[in-house]
Amino acid sequence: MSTSRTIDTGSEDLLARVEDRVAILTMNRPERRNALSNEMLRGLAIAIDEAERAADVGAVVLTGAGGAFCAGGDIKGMDARNREAEDRNEAGPRSLDDAIHLQRLSQRDTAGRIYTMPKPVIGSLPGAAAGAGLALALACDLRIAAENALLTTAFARVGFSGDYGGTYFMTRLIGSAKARELYFLSERVDAAEALRLGLVNFVVPADALEKEAFALARRLAHGPGVAYRYMKENINRANGRDMLECLDLEATHHVHTSLTADHRAAVRAFLEKREPEFQGR
Repeated sequence: MSTSRTIDTGSEDLLARVEDRVAILTMNRPERRNALSNEMLRGLAIAIDEAERAADVGAVVLTGAGGAFCAGGDIKGMDARNREAEDRNEAGPRSLDDAIHLQRLSQRDTAGRIYTMPKPVIGSLPGAAAGAGLALALACDLRIAAENALLTTAFARVGFSGDYGGTYFMTRLIGSAKARELYFLSERVDAAEALRLGLVNFVVPADALEKEAFALARRLAHGPGVAYRYMKENINRANGRDMLECLDLEATHHVHTSLTADHRAAVRAFLEKREPEFQGR
């Protein structure tokens, strides 16, 4: 007989429950296409920690509410913070070093923990996965997408270099040449093309996604957990380079690019539905 329980994440932005040895983590800001908030990221870190430690969890599903996976950073929130900083004639409320350190901690506690935790994690993509949202999906061990799902790095469109491990994970999944193309050009990739490239493992009809993702997770959750733990560690080590070092470098560059004029101009252009004019500064 299966049992179920909820995980207290401290926020409605991230819902979590355990059902039949599967922890289901749901990013829950559907009105913003599940764009990341500080509360969501903190809740995600709490839920991942609980899922990794809990004896009644054998596998994890990460998904989004309301037809999207995750739109990445909250552009409207960024614009508000940027305007406040400009009004104060300063870069932001914290020092640059503090901002980088906090970014590193958040990345390690979410994308980094998904990648390293000794249990299989499945990204279930009901729709758009963009920017840091795509990075979180790529951190997962397997990805299953609805036929209508769209993937995009998105960072170049708002003058960012990228965060949450996306460059690390994508490069290892599909190689550096294609990763450079998708990061530089920020083109949208549909589910069929994502499957062909190897960015996702399975594509299913939208109305079957939840059922299929849970079935896959349940299969893994009831499988050889110790073997999966060591399979995952072996595959991660086979990649060769240090993931946390790459995440830290990404965090440094991402926070630096958040302070550029190009980023601020691009955020405003995005909200005004026009093409940004980059000035290289």
